[in-house]
Amino acid sequence: MFETTHLNPRILAVVNQKGGVGKTTTTINLATALAAIGQKTLILDIDPQGNASTGLGIGHEQRTKTTYDVLVGEEVLSDAILPTAVPNLGLAPAHYDLAGAELELANAPRRSYRMKQALDRLSDDTVVPYDYVLIDCPPSLNVLTVNALTAADALLVPLQCEFFALEGLSQLLRTVELVRSSLNPRLIIQGIVLTMYDSRNNLARQVSADVRSHFGDLVYETMIPRNVRISEAPGFGKPALIYDHSCVGSKAYMKLASELIKREQIKIGALA
Repeated sequence: MFETTHLNPRILAVVNQKGGVGKTTTTINLATALAAIGQKTLILDIDPQGNASTGLGIGHEQRTKTTYDVLVGEEVLSDAILPTAVPNLGLAPAHYDLAGAELELANAPRRSYRMKQALDRLSDDTVVPYDYVLIDCPPSLNVLTVNALTAADALLVPLQCEFFALEGLSQLLRTVELVRSSLNPRLIIQGIVLTMYDSRNNLARQVSADVRSHFGDLVYETMIPRNVRISEAPGFGKPALIYDHSCVGSKAYMKLASELIKREQIKIGALA
């Protein structure tokens, strides 16, 4: 069992401005893996598509209070959190109304800090504090993503092993620098996770080598393979680790969770 050395949760925004990189899949399965090794974990679904909510078996009829309500100030975050079928894992679900949040918050005071304020209050409201909060961001730079980056301690970046991977990542890094300079100076990149990796594919191997050459230790040793069981699991409203805990994808996410915690312990120890 891993020991937690921090009182407030570590807030990780799972983000990539490019869609189809395994962002939601990584959020769901990494959170499940963290919960499985005893870390009390919360997912904030702020993608209007609500795929993280659906992938955890939370139907639209259950989403009576959502992250949309929290961001527009109609609900506190603690009231929007639902239990999931995974012990130690909670979810604040998304609603398609999030698509209109950009306009609704356009003239709101401190609009980029709405999620940070909600999470600060959650730490006060929660009897048993969370160890980790993972924010599943939309695949674009909008007020929702900026809220996540402003609230987060660090970014976790899923990166698909394909031709345009580095181009999309460079755009994200520029965004991070802008947020760090104006909204959240403590923001760091926790790590880059290579997803949908197929060792039989020459391009995937080349992309992996290029990313590691450019970003060194920021890139996790663990790579998430292409795996049909991972793809099937959301259709059953389950994380892959629940759907088939013995498949290669599930094992990869368990390994990733272990590697993430070790990184976090090193960072927290250095800060202490």
